Amino acid sequence: MTHFNPLQFIRFWLAVFMAGLVLSGVTAFPLRTEINWLDSLVHSGPLQAVVASAGLTGWIDQVAVALNATGASYPFLAYGTDWLGFAHLAIAAAFIGPFVDPVRNKWVIAFGLITCAGVIPLALIAGQIRGIPLVWRLIDCGFGVFGSIPLLLCRRSIQMLEHLYIPVDLATGKPDMMSKP
Repeated sequence: MTHFNPLQFIRFWLAVFMAGLVLSGVTAFPLRTEINWLDSLVHSGPLQAVVASAGLTGWIDQVAVALNATGASYPFLAYGTDWLGFAHLAIAAAFIGPFVDPVRNKWVIAFGLITCAGVIPLALIAGQIRGIPLVWRLIDCGFGVFGSIPLLLCRRSIQMLEHLYIPVDLATGKPDMMSKP
């Protein structure tokens, strides 16, 4: 019979969540390369029919033209997405706290859930204002929805772990009975 280990479960799902943030952050840096690759893929690759049926081919073409034109004439504008990438990496680093001590740092999980929820109105409202196609805005909403799943799993397991929790003095490694969270 296998024994459920809430700490391992939490760490697994936090690692998945952090990896998603890091991947999202790293991919914010080479946008021109990525859009050119995506543009060629939607015109000749296996995604061609799917993208065309969703009405996104023209949108991807327009984004490719815009990124290439601004990159050639105004490369400093990409500095904004560099900061976006950095923000993803910084947010991922914030989850090291709950990875190490989930009970003491459960507030970071709450922060992550609030942020995931905030993705939806941002994508729907700002996307509408900026002229982003609805299909693309729904894809963006998916980041908030799917990002919340590992965090909800972690929150539930942290609640289980709280019943077993004995704080440890990080300096000595011994139980610290004076600082129950």
